Amino acid sequence: MGTDTHVFLSDLARGLAPRADQLADVVLQHLLGELPEVWKYEDIAAQAPVGLSEHVAASLDFLERGLDMTEARTPPGAIEFACLLAEHGVPISQLLRVNRLVHASLLDQFYAEIARTAGSQELINAATVTLSGMAFEYVDRTSEQTVAAYQRARDRWLQRRLLVINEAGTRIGTTLDTTRTAQELADVGADHLADLVTVDLLSSALQEEGTYPVDGPATLRRIAQAVSDGCPDPAVGTGQTHTYPDGSEPAHVLATGQPLRLRITADDIPTWLAMSADHELALRTMGLRSMLLVPLWARGSPLGIAQFARGHTADPFDDDELLLAQEIASRAAVNIDNARRYTQERSTALALQRSLLPQAVPEESAVETASRYLPSGSRAGVGGDWFDVIPLSGARVALVVGDVIGHGLHAAATMGRLRTAVRTLADIDLTPDELLTHLDDVVIRLQREEERATDEISATCLYAVYDPVSRTCSLASAGHLPPAVVTPPTADDDASASGAVDFPELPTGPPLGLGGLPFETAQVELPPGSRLVLFTDGLVQSRSRDVETALALLRDVLARAPASLEETCDELLSTLLPSRPADDVALLVAQTGALDADHVATWDLPSDPAVVSKARVHASDQLAAWGLEELAFTTELVVSELVTNAIRYGKSPIQLRMILQSALTCEVSDASSTAPHLRRARVFDEGGRGLLLVAQLTEHWGTRHNREGKVIWAEQALPACLADVSSAVA
Repeated sequence: MGTDTHVFLSDLARGLAPRADQLADVVLQHLLGELPEVWKYEDIAAQAPVGLSEHVAASLDFLERGLDMTEARTPPGAIEFACLLAEHGVPISQLLRVNRLVHASLLDQFYAEIARTAGSQELINAATVTLSGMAFEYVDRTSEQTVAAYQRARDRWLQRRLLVINEAGTRIGTTLDTTRTAQELADVGADHLADLVTVDLLSSALQEEGTYPVDGPATLRRIAQAVSDGCPDPAVGTGQTHTYPDGSEPAHVLATGQPLRLRITADDIPTWLAMSADHELALRTMGLRSMLLVPLWARGSPLGIAQFARGHTADPFDDDELLLAQEIASRAAVNIDNARRYTQERSTALALQRSLLPQAVPEESAVETASRYLPSGSRAGVGGDWFDVIPLSGARVALVVGDVIGHGLHAAATMGRLRTAVRTLADIDLTPDELLTHLDDVVIRLQREEERATDEISATCLYAVYDPVSRTCSLASAGHLPPAVVTPPTADDDASASGAVDFPELPTGPPLGLGGLPFETAQVELPPGSRLVLFTDGLVQSRSRDVETALALLRDVLARAPASLEETCDELLSTLLPSRPADDVALLVAQTGALDADHVATWDLPSDPAVVSKARVHASDQLAAWGLEELAFTTELVVSELVTNAIRYGKSPIQLRMILQSALTCEVSDASSTAPHLRRARVFDEGGRGLLLVAQLTEHWGTRHNREGKVIWAEQALPACLADVSSAVA
């Protein structure tokens, strides 16, 4: 009976072979009814008939030839079907169910054919038992092969997904620029997921530190988009603003933070998607059929939305691709938020920095200046570099450049505090070393006031005072690079000769904030027309070259034929910083002048009250020589009070000096270090009103101390009609 059963089954399979397509169609219809969700993928629906036909043919051949079970092989079409299920993320349980349904449906048709063709009940029973055993063993073996193929395909898909995610991690967020980061997201999406990718950000997210709900539809700005190869241009440029109506799918995604997968036909494009007639035409040309709407959220707040669209050249998006898009968009949202926050903080710090720097350098007869400030181009942000030009008494001027260690708002704010401190200390006419000593104390106090979590404050500073009368420059450094000094060619040199460039050796003190260490003042004599170039280390420090090489380049630029100060600044920056600097740069270039002898008058006076009248005569005669008789009354009164004060309270030697520059300055020096002060005289007091009169009659007055004693000075503005006599700089 066993042999007869196998012969019967072989004949049965041979007889069914011409009806193989009919058998496969019955199985297919059964699957469509049992598993409709599997057929929503077009490539799977197209592959299923091919796989079923091959499977039915292989089953009939196996049954006809009576092959050994070890030779059972799943047809290629069925393997491809399993791989497609894996690539679309269909669970493996669905694959096993498909296998069971296919074999069960095919087996039912075999059973019906056995019952129709077998001549006896005994043969029906024997054939049914034999066929059942063979079928279940065949199912087990082929299912094992399809599951293995499914797992291999799934592993390959997961590996590709990880590669895409890793690529997104390296390509997205390469800079702290919001627009660039959004464009990187669009480019990655167009390369791996979609035919068209757009990125819209909320206008509030681009303008404010936080995003807040507003009444009515939110306004978005399209800041990035990308298309895959062969996809038509979207016909909507970046930079345009738009809104999504309440109740629309994008508005829902923005409000809930939950993504959506949409099936859209080219003939039924929603109004919220067709931003213009040209854009709608481009979408129709693309054959739009599937979209992903993925929210861009960071720190619990919406930033915008990314749209991934596919045309007729690709299958609709599946669940796994939605998860992949979410993963990429989530990473991009964090980078966009970081870039947004960095941009806002940098803009705030830069605005603060620029507001604290000199808005307009004062016009000084002693020096002509030009300056530049360049914020860093790195992720470190704005730093604490600054410069300043401070007018001093006696026609002198202070030149300052400094650098607060660190970057960001804290460094910019600290810079402002130190600049204010320098100006305050300069007002009391301290020598450079004494000023830096007091500034060091200021930094130490700031350190004590700061919270422990804040980085320790430290700074460098170079303070220089130029005197156009003596033509000397006094300098002191607190851990700062020395300036470059360019002296003009002498009269004996060739007319085309370049000036000599030198970096004077200064006794460099420690950076500010260390405390307990001294600062020293050095003096350099400067011929008229010399140039002082003060700069921060960002100008000469670079990873691509050492400081000595940079200083040599700086020397070469300064040694060329004389140019304007503005051109000198531009040439220094273009030569030393061909690209955006890694650190902030402050640059101050000053060209020195000198007061000629005709604009400075000096008299040595004995310590005798009788000399006061002579001092008034000297002052009156000198004003006449300068054509300033209009100031005679006030000047004689000021000179009388200052000389009387020096004789009464000071020590010999006493000297009177008058300086004609942009203002008229009267100075009286003596060897006493006792500083005068204003006081309110009582009704019957015979004295005590001298300095009060000086303060009332002049624009400014004050005292400066030096190593020989002190100088009391008073400054008067020149009459407008006589201002031209002040052009005293050689």
